[in-house]
Amino acid sequence: MIYFQGKRIFSAIFDMDGTMFDTERLRFKTLKQAALEIYGTPLSEETLIGSLGLSAKKAEELAKANHGQDFPYAQVRLRADELELAFVRDHGVPIKDGLLEVLERLRKYGLTMAVATSSRRAIAEEYLINANVLKYFDVTVCGDEVSQGKPHPEIFLKAASALNCLPQHCLMLEDSQNGLLSAIRAEGQPILIEDIKPPAPEVKAGALKAYLSMHGFLGDLNECMPDLGTPALTESFPPTLNQFSAGIHGFGAMGGGYLTQIFSHWDGYTRPCEIIAATRSRMLRETIQAFGRFSVRYSATSFDQTIENLNMIDMDDAEAVIRMYDVAEIIGLSLPETAIRKQAGVIAKGLIRRYERRGRELTILIVLNKVGGADFVRRHVQAQLELLVSPELSRKILDNTHFVETVVSRIVSKLSNEALVRQLRIKSKMFQNSLSDEPVVPTAAPRTPVPEYERLISRFRPFAQSSNALSQLHLILFNSEPDMPLYAQRCSNLLERLRQVKTVDDITQTQVIKNLLWNGPHAIIAWYASLLGYSWLGQGMGDPRVSELAQRLIGEAVGPALVAENPHMADAVTGFSETFLQRCNTSFKDPCARVGRDPLRKLQRNERIFRSIDLAKKHGIDSSALEFGTALALHYALRTTDSKDQECQLMRSLYQASGSIEAVLTYTGSYNGQPYPGLDPIKDAALITSVCEHFHGPVCAEFVMPVI
Repeated sequence: MIYFQGKRIFSAIFDMDGTMFDTERLRFKTLKQAALEIYGTPLSEETLIGSLGLSAKKAEELAKANHGQDFPYAQVRLRADELELAFVRDHGVPIKDGLLEVLERLRKYGLTMAVATSSRRAIAEEYLINANVLKYFDVTVCGDEVSQGKPHPEIFLKAASALNCLPQHCLMLEDSQNGLLSAIRAEGQPILIEDIKPPAPEVKAGALKAYLSMHGFLGDLNECMPDLGTPALTESFPPTLNQFSAGIHGFGAMGGGYLTQIFSHWDGYTRPCEIIAATRSRMLRETIQAFGRFSVRYSATSFDQTIENLNMIDMDDAEAVIRMYDVAEIIGLSLPETAIRKQAGVIAKGLIRRYERRGRELTILIVLNKVGGADFVRRHVQAQLELLVSPELSRKILDNTHFVETVVSRIVSKLSNEALVRQLRIKSKMFQNSLSDEPVVPTAAPRTPVPEYERLISRFRPFAQSSNALSQLHLILFNSEPDMPLYAQRCSNLLERLRQVKTVDDITQTQVIKNLLWNGPHAIIAWYASLLGYSWLGQGMGDPRVSELAQRLIGEAVGPALVAENPHMADAVTGFSETFLQRCNTSFKDPCARVGRDPLRKLQRNERIFRSIDLAKKHGIDSSALEFGTALALHYALRTTDSKDQECQLMRSLYQASGSIEAVLTYTGSYNGQPYPGLDPIKDAALITSVCEHFHGPVCAEFVMPVI
């Protein structure tokens, strides 16, 4: 039982054609074709629209009144049934957007449900089974089982009686004027979901509530449903798939190991029919395609969570990315700034196509770890839009797109390619041992050498969708901490439905606290641990020198500075601090190389570390731990052997050219096409001196590299 619009509701009765299924347009098409085949003239629009919601008998009377008494309506209707069934069997029943979410909610909260349709039972049951929604309904009442069709109330009264429910306690969902009149005359609680032809105003006024789409009804329905709350980590994903696609632009640690889970939990009632994920990693794409699924490992709870319904695409395939932006209901954008600049043009083209084809809003979650990240993405996409379309159309597209600022509350790491290949070797042996009952699929010997991972996954690919043995082989791609919520700026109705997203009115404060409290200290801890010879963050925290620095950074510098600046956020600072230190202590799968990469980006003048230093000095708080951390960043850049970390290479070349740390700290040359915001030699002289003293001090003595 629920209370809806102040009414006590025990049951829901649904019309089928035009309300649950978008079949009225299909019916018009098949009736016209059948009439043309048999009678030589298609049915008129007046006849088609006038017959909406009528019984077969009433519809025949209308057709003969408009086309003559010799019009062979029975033959035309029978032929139209054949044409319509053929289409449905080939293409499936076109389900109205939002229907599955509505049905899941009503069933979840104990309502009994019925179908009351003017269609014959043979057709109605085939459609309901084809659409896989018959399971939701306790009763089906069809047009060939009542003596008087709509707008007479008989069919709704019969359905309510079969549900053992009084009509006044039944929601009765209809799309047509005749159907709505039938519900009104049955004295139920009529809900109008408009379709082809809106009812006359005086009839529409009799509805308890009228909506332009099922989604409008869903929004009000959500208001009378209890909040499911954030899901527990081990809670299963909803088994029912809805009609939505979700997209992930950047299938790295956050995209693959976090956003996939958020989208799979969805609203707690249904989940997307597919998650489209764009990555440049051919190994990741082909491995996931071969297995058909992958898992995220939560080591702290010894739990593996499996993600399914993935459609992996190549990020360099512009057409595939454009299609993702066209069809997805929501997209998680998790790319570094440089990649966003390069992808902005493709995103713009995707938004243009979406607007032209669908005109529907799109929600883009910006997972960038940057204050103002949403505005950053919007600016770059807007610049590309204005190169492709008129300023007016660009504005309309942007108004239709929600660029959502977020704050991530989780640490995730992706397995290295080497670790993935080792895992595939083991899985391959396990799988071979389990094939005794599986058909053997012969494979031809390759003509040219192929990478080892391709040879390994070729064993799994034929069994991706069918093998029970393969479904038991958890392919672990990500290691994650268990924290659940993603904080997001409140701006999109869709976000209010997602269980794992917490919306806030002002994301900025949460963002600043999290970024300063986690991102800067996280990198400093990784730099120190790496310099001391540790590969994993958790191992480094076992060294008293690293753990002491972590405590100083959080408990004596950044934390107190944030509380001094935002006294009303003291509890949040305490919570974030405790969670962060606890995570670092158990991050045995988090590589120092991943956390410490791109040190130049983390040493920008008004970001992360230096922003925390400014805040501490503003409130008279000791910032020496942060200044020592800056010196560690410089040593890390000079000692790293990662040839892919171009920022470390740049910092090393600056140091080698001048022999001076000051040259690195005050660098203002090109950085991602823009001047780098380094320290000011005059204004920041005291800070530069302090960092240099730490760099050359006794603690860092063992890290010093000679100038070449």
